[in-house]
Amino acid sequence: MKKSIFLLAFIILAMSISFAQTQGDARIHGNGYYGFRLKSWGVGGGLEYFFADNFALMPSYTVLNPDVGNASNFSFDLRYYLTQGASQVYVMAGYSQTFQNTQPGVPGTKQNYVGGNMGVGAFIPFTDWVGLNTEFKFQSQFTQELGFKVGLAFPL
Repeated sequence: MKKSIFLLAFIILAMSISFAQTQGDARIHGNGYYGFRLKSWGVGGGLEYFFADNFALMPSYTVLNPDVGNASNFSFDLRYYLTQGASQVYVMAGYSQTFQNTQPGVPGTKQNYVGGNMGVGAFIPFTDWVGLNTEFKFQSQFTQELGFKVGLAFPL
């Protein structure tokens, strides 16, 4: 519950900052996730904020569905866009923290894994108000998971 409240407060703060921008340099993301090593899937979202030309910050939160228990992941990434136009390719690196509870309701079963991540992705705009975002991301903590995200992004 604390994580949800923190995430909501952070998104509202980030949105209030991005609404002050007049250049349309923020996007809201909703995506699906699949981890190749653990074969886990999840859903998540985030807010991308362009603070300089070709550079963006992207905090995101993903709720994972492991075989046993529950898990979630918070990432804060720096993206650098290599191209502009029809297909906007980027490289990214950042901080990642995974929260896992292997036996919900049992004391002492919560675990946190902190590490870095890096990856590559692309944003393909469909119209002025929606685009497709895809991403391959490697996370260094615990299982060293390689994951794939695909979803929609809505410019603000």
